[in-house]
Amino acid sequence: MTDSAPLSEPASSSSSLHYHLLGIGGIGMSAFARLLAARGHRVSGCDQSLGAQTAGLTAQGIPVAAGHDASHVTAQPFGPIDVLVASEAVPKSHPELVAARAAGVVVRPRMALLGELLAGGPGVGVIGTHGKTTTTSMIAVAMYGAGLDPSAFVGGNVPEFGGNARTGSGPFVAEVDESDRGFALLGCETAVFTNAEDDHVGGDLATYWATVEEQHAAFARFVAQSGRVLYCADWEGLDALCAGARETLTYGQSEGADYRAVRVRPDESGTTFDVAYRGERLGEARVSLPGTHNVLNGLAALAVTHLYGGDFARAAQALADFHGPGRRWEIKGERGGALVVDDYAHNATKVASAVQAARQTGRRVRVVFQPHRYLRTQQSWPRLADALMDADEVLVLDIAAASETPIEGIHATLITGRMAQGGHTNVRYCPDRAAVVRELRESARPGDIIVTMGAGDVYRIAEEVVGEGA
Repeated sequence: MTDSAPLSEPASSSSSLHYHLLGIGGIGMSAFARLLAARGHRVSGCDQSLGAQTAGLTAQGIPVAAGHDASHVTAQPFGPIDVLVASEAVPKSHPELVAARAAGVVVRPRMALLGELLAGGPGVGVIGTHGKTTTTSMIAVAMYGAGLDPSAFVGGNVPEFGGNARTGSGPFVAEVDESDRGFALLGCETAVFTNAEDDHVGGDLATYWATVEEQHAAFARFVAQSGRVLYCADWEGLDALCAGARETLTYGQSEGADYRAVRVRPDESGTTFDVAYRGERLGEARVSLPGTHNVLNGLAALAVTHLYGGDFARAAQALADFHGPGRRWEIKGERGGALVVDDYAHNATKVASAVQAARQTGRRVRVVFQPHRYLRTQQSWPRLADALMDADEVLVLDIAAASETPIEGIHATLITGRMAQGGHTNVRYCPDRAAVVRELRESARPGDIIVTMGAGDVYRIAEEVVGEGA
C-alpha cells in the first residue's frame, strides 16, 4: 500500500477528498468515517455484513454498500474515489484494492490515516494490551468536562459523544490498536501506555505478531517516536520499554509515581480516591465502574487532562458521571433482582479484572464466558480457567471462532475441566445458549450479579436475560 499527501484540514469543497473505506462497519473504520465526514470530506464504504454501525453511518448521509465489488471504486454512487482506506489484513487480491491500483487511486493503510490525524495537532495516543478503549474514553470525557474540547477516536461507543468518534478544536485522543502492526510506525505528542502482555501474538502475521518480544519492541518504538510518555508504574516492565522516550511520567498507586491514586475507597458501584501529583493533592476523584483497573484508567485520564491544563474539579466530575463505553462493564438491566452486566473481557488479565470488579459489588458472581478465537484459547486456556476461579458460578459457551479455522483438540471444555480439577464446584460447559438464557431467567435472585464476558456475541445473552417475556 502507498500513502498519499497528508489529510487536509476541515475544508472547503474545493479541497475535500472522497474517501472509500473497506470494512466500514467495523468499530475503527466507522469512527474514521465520522471523523473524515466531520472534516468536510466525502465518505463512502462497504462491508460484508451490515449492522448497527452501518445503519448509523447511513443515517448520517454516508453511503454504505453490502459486499465488495470493483464498481464501488469507479462507478456511482460510490466512485470515482480519491483515497481507498483498508487495513493491512485485507488481501492484496481484494477486488476493490485491485480496481483502485488499476485506476491510480491512492490506497492508504488505516494506521497511516490514524497517524496523520495524530500528527495534525496535539495528539494523545493510548497504547497497551488492556484497557485502551476505556482509558481513551475516560481521557476524552475528562477533557471534554474540563473544557478542552477534544476530538476522539475510540474503539467503542461512548454515550457522551453519541458514538465512537468526536470532533472538537482541542487535542486529538486516539486508541492505537497493537493488533495492527502498522502502529509501530506512528508516534504522537503524548503516549499513554497502560500495560504490555502477550495478546495478538502468533498465528496469521497479517494481523498478529510473531513473538511477544517483537510486539513489545513495537511498543517501545511508538514511545520513542512520541514527544513524551505517561506510563503505568504499577505494571512491571513498562519502565524498560520506555527507556528510549524523550520524556517520561508515571501514574499508578505505586510509591514514587508522578500521578498517584491514594486513599482508595471501593464500594459496590465504583471507587473513590484522591489524586496527588508529585506529592501535592489535586483533589478527590471517582470512577463509577468497579475494579482496580478502572481506578488506574481514570487516574490516567485525569493525569492527561492535568498535563493539558484542564480544570481538575470539572474533569473529576465528568469522570464520576461516566459509566463506561459500550461493552465495557455495560449494565444491561435487572432480572429477578439480579444485576446483569456485559463486559468485553476476553483474555486472562481482562477476565480476572472483570471478576474482581464483580466481586467488589458484594454480590454472588455468576459469569457466562465465551472464549474468543481458537488460537487465543489454545495459547491461554489454563490462564483463562485460573482467571475465572474466583467467580461463584461459571457457564462456558462454545468458542467464538471469529472466522478462524477450528484447531483440533481446542475446545471450551479445556477451561471447564481445569477449573473442576482445581476445585471449582459450580462450573459447566453449556453449548445450548437458549438453555442458558432460560436458566438465568429462572434462577436470577436479588444479590446476584450476572456478567456475560467475551469479545464475541455473548452480550446477546445478557440482553435476552433482561428482555421481556418468560
